[in-house]
Amino acid sequence: MMALPTTVSNRLIVLIGAVMSAFHLYVAMVGPPQAYVMRGVHLAFALALAFLLLPGIGKRAPRVSVIDLILMLLAVAGALYPSFNLEYMVTRMPYVDDPNMYDYLFGGLLIVLLLEATRRATGWALPIISMLFLAYALTIGNQSVGAIMDQTYLTTEGIFGIPLYVSATYVMLFILFGAFVERSGAGQLFMDFALALAGHTAGGPAKVAVLTSALFGTVSGSAVANVMTTGTFTIPLMKRTGYNAGFAGAVEAVASTGGQIMPPIMGAAAFVMAEFLGVSYLTVAAFAILPAILYFLAVFMAVHFEARRVGLVGLPKADLPRLKAVLAERGHLFFPLFLIVAVLLAGYSAAFAALCGIASVIPTTWLRASTRKVFTPTVIIETLADGARNTVIVALACACAGIVVGIITLTGAGLDFTSLVLVLSGDTLLIALLMTMLAGILLGMGLPTTPAYIVQVALLVPALVKLGVQVEAAHLFVLYFAVLSAITPPVAMAVYAANGISRGSLLDTSWAAVKLGLTGYVIPFMFVFGPSLMLMGDPLTIIQTAITAAIGVICLAGALHGYFFFGPARLIERVLLMAGAFSLIKPGVLTDAIGFGLIFLAIVFQLLARRRTTRQISPSEVP
Repeated sequence: MMALPTTVSNRLIVLIGAVMSAFHLYVAMVGPPQAYVMRGVHLAFALALAFLLLPGIGKRAPRVSVIDLILMLLAVAGALYPSFNLEYMVTRMPYVDDPNMYDYLFGGLLIVLLLEATRRATGWALPIISMLFLAYALTIGNQSVGAIMDQTYLTTEGIFGIPLYVSATYVMLFILFGAFVERSGAGQLFMDFALALAGHTAGGPAKVAVLTSALFGTVSGSAVANVMTTGTFTIPLMKRTGYNAGFAGAVEAVASTGGQIMPPIMGAAAFVMAEFLGVSYLTVAAFAILPAILYFLAVFMAVHFEARRVGLVGLPKADLPRLKAVLAERGHLFFPLFLIVAVLLAGYSAAFAALCGIASVIPTTWLRASTRKVFTPTVIIETLADGARNTVIVALACACAGIVVGIITLTGAGLDFTSLVLVLSGDTLLIALLMTMLAGILLGMGLPTTPAYIVQVALLVPALVKLGVQVEAAHLFVLYFAVLSAITPPVAMAVYAANGISRGSLLDTSWAAVKLGLTGYVIPFMFVFGPSLMLMGDPLTIIQTAITAAIGVICLAGALHGYFFFGPARLIERVLLMAGAFSLIKPGVLTDAIGFGLIFLAIVFQLLARRRTTRQISPSEVP
């Protein structure tokens, strides 16, 4: 089969990627064009890169084939057709004016080739779901081909809908910002910073993995990318200091997964959530900040308790970087992150904040000699291309999820599904939440976080809202379980990635990941029953809820890992700690009192057991 020479295809990929990033930077500076143009050009770039970068059937060919080039050109034509016929698109009356021959031709091409490109990027799950919804619209939904074409292609309700808009305006810029921050050397800063803070404590390397992943998650919204970036260092370090391979891989997988829910820069789905709710991204980050802190607090304490239980110590202080030296040498690389937060707090848009962050990265590296020569013209071009490449999966997933959302809107399937959830749950909120949790995990097993969240918003969120859940809590609830699917067996991509580095037993790694991340499955129920955990309500209630929730997740971590602050926890103490932790889930004077009482009882039992053990050691047995 004829193919482009490797050097030519590589240069073409870099050129298209750099131009894509440059286009989005230009738009961020001067303002977006008409919706069809902005979203169509964004999708055209993503499709072009997909057919050049990703394999078709079988293993990756060493060079781009002629077939890939033809598919690329046809896909780009389908994506740009609305832009080149803008007057026609904005003046025709959807669902009244029948699509013409060219609408069917280019629309059909785009739908088919978008499904193929998404298959190459994410696997079969999302394309199959999209095809099932298209089939549903034609059969049970009783919709004509013309109506489906209108909804999915000729309006901004389908492929060119809100998910693709968010990818084109916000996500692309933040991913590009992450690419520049990574190139600046901030990854080494995060690692050294975490080592200096926690490397010397019990189980230090595992705590370093948690802290590093939390920091790195601020510039990368992908759990697998976090694992492959930070795990290559933290997992071998954990193994060398005594952690078994399964636990080491699980720590990195669970911590890296949390990066998608950790402000100030969360995963791509958070930007979609802001658009769906009609609020600023800063508001979404505010909703998510306390639950994210609780998530990482639980993981941090879990690795601490596990280290104390098995007797692991930290790394020698002499072998660790000093915090003062780390900040003196590379601390300036934190500035772009602080700048983004400051711009958001000043009330500017997320896109403008990302643009300011990108613009600040290169000047920031000039502040120290150690980073001054990082960005050469060649490196800048490569970084622009990297940002575009990293956006491809998100853009394609958003466009393909747009098909699903469009069909749900067209056929009214969302209302039918809401009624079904209400009937099956018997109008009981807890049962509906458990059903939603299972549906979110199942969807997330085969889909990236963003489309999994988008589908759940269309199908599940209305049912939760109808049962009395605040709309913001309902959205964050389904987002959490779309994220946590990355560590939930049997399809747990973050666990697979970490296990590839740790070389441990996949079963051991999966079980350890579920244990470590179990608190993450509980936190969404906490903020549904207590929205003050999302900074909603009066300050006193928020503080009280935050304190009780923090105590609850620490106790749950201790119960799961068989150790608490005063030594190993026996079965009775673990049961009391777990019961106390779950009692603190639902805010309220009675439940809090019960929870604190049970935890106090567990501590008393633990202290009495410790005292008995001490008395049993006679003076003659003391060396």
